[in-house]
Amino acid sequence: MLEFERVETCSDQSATRLTRRDLMSIALTTGALGSAMLPPGAFAQENAVTSSALQNLLPGFQQKRLKTSGAEINALVKGEGPPLLLLHGHPQTLACWHKIAPKLAERFTVVLTDLRGYGDSSKPDGGKDSIAYSKREMAQDQVEVMRALGFERFQAAGHDRGGRVLHRLLLDYPDAVSRAVLLDIAPTATMYAKVNKEFATRYMWWFFLIQPAPLPETLIGNNLEFYLQTHIKKQNKTPGAIDPVAFEEYRRCYTRETLHAVCEDYRAAAGIDLIHDEADSDKKIACPLLVLWGEKGVVGSSYDVLDTWRAKAKDVRGGSLPCGHYLPEEAPELLLERLNAFWA
Repeated sequence: MLEFERVETCSDQSATRLTRRDLMSIALTTGALGSAMLPPGAFAQENAVTSSALQNLLPGFQQKRLKTSGAEINALVKGEGPPLLLLHGHPQTLACWHKIAPKLAERFTVVLTDLRGYGDSSKPDGGKDSIAYSKREMAQDQVEVMRALGFERFQAAGHDRGGRVLHRLLLDYPDAVSRAVLLDIAPTATMYAKVNKEFATRYMWWFFLIQPAPLPETLIGNNLEFYLQTHIKKQNKTPGAIDPVAFEEYRRCYTRETLHAVCEDYRAAAGIDLIHDEADSDKKIACPLLVLWGEKGVVGSSYDVLDTWRAKAKDVRGGSLPCGHYLPEEAPELLLERLNAFWA
């Protein structure tokens, strides 16, 4: 059974709370009046406690809700070894690690979190330029979560959007992470700088989700399940890899409120994140970096992935796995083998 615990991480700063005006604004842009009328953490608390899927997928993990400077982050924790933070991507939740997290918990204290805006974490208002979903603020959440759990320094892995959050974390908090793993991404600025027709077609959400609200929220919100199924099917290259229980967990969490937060995440990536990246263009990731990607996916077929990261980090190694985008679910055993060797 999952245990639920609330932890305050910033005693002198309260988490961002949406005002009634903010809530009405989100409701008008997403059509989510029914869900937006509760404060950010309300749904997350109820859903997290009643989610039997998480209990089945990740048995023995302790559930915590941690307040950061700008959000409330849902986390699962298990193990007694060195600390290890795992960050999921879109359109998933922390449940995406269910095939490898229990094994890793035999060696590490594994911390799984839902990024702000995703899963059972809160969905703060994006603010001007979607600043609340800048990878800088999302990375700060994760550092504050780990510090609240007693970990000033840790190892980490991030997939997809979680990898982009981890990239920013490695730049802003270079002493926090001893070794890092990025899964199936090239640097955001590099990808936007080298756009062509093929990439824009295969990664259409990079360009659709960044359109001003309420366009993507309205169109996708008319059939959330269809969009979720289509998105995952498009990137999964291993039939049967996505556990139906895990998919139901992704669907449970993919609400209209989540959709608006997701769009804000992508809007930030195409705007304020690029500004931050440009300002830090002379910085390089200091810790050892392992980069892995799916050989059947868009990233691996579009870029020399290692080369893109050698321009951003001092110590890079890695390679491809015989799968699509969802490495933790499509190739869990091979991924575990590579992770254990890197973290040995």
